[in-house]
Amino acid sequence: MNAIVNVDKNWGIGNKGELLISIPADMKMFREETTGNAIVLGRKTMETFPGGKPLPNRDNIVLSRKSDLKIPGATVVHDISELMEVLKRYDSNRVYVVGGETIYEQLLPYCDTVHVTKVDRAYEADAHFPNLDQMPEWEITAAGEEQSYFDTTYRFVKYTRK
Repeated sequence: MNAIVNVDKNWGIGNKGELLISIPADMKMFREETTGNAIVLGRKTMETFPGGKPLPNRDNIVLSRKSDLKIPGATVVHDISELMEVLKRYDSNRVYVVGGETIYEQLLPYCDTVHVTKVDRAYEADAHFPNLDQMPEWEITAAGEEQSYFDTTYRFVKYTRK
């Protein structure tokens, strides 16, 4: 399984339910990686999508403790075991965990690859991704050239579980 995330210098991913920064090239990379695949996300992340609806051309799987939650166009599961049962239908290389914080924390142990857009700036953040640089089981296996978006620099980095 993969995870895909945009982080700031402190591994922050969001503040008050919003992304810290929206970079067009990052959004394009996200679309290219996830289109035609399954994405796993939480209810709050789904609510941030356009119209609060599932993303098109992907199998949207929402992990939520809300037992009565129904989302047209998405599969809703309520715990990790139910999620793993649904994910048996997919090649694990075609499953992407896309947030938020709690979902990343719960599912990182099941991931082998993490696609990280590392932004070289610190923002005020109330949601974070685990710092892979401090976790010995993860290593950088690919890093793109530094790019810029206005006055912000970033790079795409691929982490692989050792």
